[in-house]
Amino acid sequence: MTLREYLDSLKDKTVAVIGIGVSNTPLLRLLLREKIRVTACDKRDRAALGALAEELEKDGCRLQLGEDYLRGLDQDVIFRTPGLRPDVPELLAAAERGSEITSEMEVFFKVCPCTLIAVTGSDGKTTTTTIIAELLKAAGNTVHVGGNIGNPLLCQADEMQAGDYAVLELSSFQLMTMQQSPHIAVVTNLAPNHLDIHKSMEEYVAAKENIFRYQSAGDVAVFNLDNDITREQGGRAPGQVRYFSRREEPGEGVFLRGQDIISRMDGRERVIMTTEDIRLPGLHNVENYMAAIAAVDGLVPDEIIKKFAREFNGVEHRIELVRTYHGARFYNDSIASSPSRTIAGLRSFKEKVILIAGGYDKHIPFDVLGPEVVAHVKLLVLCGATAGKIRAAVEAAPGYRVGCPEIVEVTPFEKAVEFARDRAQSGDVVTLSPACAAFDQFKNFMERGKTFKSIVNGWEE
Repeated sequence: MTLREYLDSLKDKTVAVIGIGVSNTPLLRLLLREKIRVTACDKRDRAALGALAEELEKDGCRLQLGEDYLRGLDQDVIFRTPGLRPDVPELLAAAERGSEITSEMEVFFKVCPCTLIAVTGSDGKTTTTTIIAELLKAAGNTVHVGGNIGNPLLCQADEMQAGDYAVLELSSFQLMTMQQSPHIAVVTNLAPNHLDIHKSMEEYVAAKENIFRYQSAGDVAVFNLDNDITREQGGRAPGQVRYFSRREEPGEGVFLRGQDIISRMDGRERVIMTTEDIRLPGLHNVENYMAAIAAVDGLVPDEIIKKFAREFNGVEHRIELVRTYHGARFYNDSIASSPSRTIAGLRSFKEKVILIAGGYDKHIPFDVLGPEVVAHVKLLVLCGATAGKIRAAVEAAPGYRVGCPEIVEVTPFEKAVEFARDRAQSGDVVTLSPACAAFDQFKNFMERGKTFKSIVNGWEE
């Protein structure tokens, strides 16, 4: 099915779009241009939407806003926003009445004419997705990047060609109701995350599995052999399985032998590059490259991979060097919205760091973070809703002694950053690596990272 055919199928139907956000606003505009009867539902009120509300209504959209935004859903087709659970009573009731519940990403999978490559996991998704996309571009391909990264792609599907690639970062929320899988699937790792929305770790893992669940024998799935959950998933994938590992040498996949990153496919080995060729700091970025190499093996020449790794500076908000101020280096690692992500960031530095952490409570444990903070942090500056929980985890960690590290709680966010600045000395590393989502103080981790960068770049020498 093409996008044109899908839109034509909606001409005599009513459509609801839940969530007037980044992914759904272009969808709303597309549907309205096609003169489809659309209701846009959003928990925010009219004042919060501002001029967008007037724009949509002018184009013929009906708005259903505020606390009762899900009331009475009975449209023929309902697009769910990824952040809304599919089993809320209003959606279940609509489905029982005959409504089709779908999403922008699910429809894109149906109408996309080109090869789909998708990445999921608890950590490393965005960097791995970016590396895969950039490697394919460097090899001369036309690449469309979307999902949790880049622009929503559904509205662009008719511009894509069969020989192109669509590279997607997919969250557990997008995957929860997915009934199609990409040609190449990558699962970077899995650890407790988003347990404020998922009912259990089991549900979270099950959602992630949809990235490979519907593959066929000719498809490829890439798994982290060093992660217990993804290692086990590899045994159930229906397509060709490739592993990546820093600790073992899989029969089929990419692994580390000393400093060499080696690809073993069809029984043949070749050295792609060494860890010294990777410009990005940290062993977690070695893993990201290995995952990407396993995904594009046979699609991108080895020399292009090596050249790219030597030049690529990384993605914004991911251990991003913001500035050196009075001899101290300030890093923006705002993407670190889970303990495992912060741990990877801490391990990227040789010296003990000044860590700014804390944020929205996703109800995931911080036990694993405590020992890593003790080992890698000399001053812990806590700010946000989880400050007390992180402090408790560090103080309960083996090896913790009062003052090692020193722990302080400072609010608001700007004061916490300034406190870290005032305590930093020449040669120190100060990193914003919160181990939590940003929603207690910011719209998202990007806004948190940009705020951090604005604060740091605003200081006069």
